[in-house]
Amino acid sequence: MESLGSIIAYFIIAIAIIVFSVLAVTSGKILRAATYLLFVLFATAGIYFQIGYEFLGAVQIAVYAGGIMVLFVFSILLTHKPGANAPRLANHKRWLGLSAALLGAGVCLYSLLSYGSFMMQKMPDNFSIDIHSIGQALLSTDKFGYLLPFEAISILLLACIIGGVVIARKR
Repeated sequence: MESLGSIIAYFIIAIAIIVFSVLAVTSGKILRAATYLLFVLFATAGIYFQIGYEFLGAVQIAVYAGGIMVLFVFSILLTHKPGANAPRLANHKRWLGLSAALLGAGVCLYSLLSYGSFMMQKMPDNFSIDIHSIGQALLSTDKFGYLLPFEAISILLLACIIGGVVIARKR
């Protein structure tokens, strides 16, 4: 049984994630949006720490909140004027985005509810995941290894940096 304090902390972190996510998407200033995204990433790390995944929380802070946010801010500063406001969306684009967001939320809710019986199953008592098995899964080239997607994402991020530098040089 979880304590009341951890349940309250979970709801505070979840509300912070929701609020900062909405602020990141609706903010007109791009640097503020990046800062709100940073808060979302830190709060996500807080969720990981709360459920006992200290390694994943540390990776969330080190990789996403640290490295990726530096990359985002660097790219933003190269390609935009920091104080420029984003142009207002046309009314039909706003409704299209809202309907797409509601459709995506409906799909997520359906998948969570249909997948919920699997999530409620209790893990065996002798089940444990250690750092060694996580490292093996991340860096293996086996059937369920994640080395290829990891490298593909790193190449995509490198292409984004190069594209930002090329765009900034044209100005």
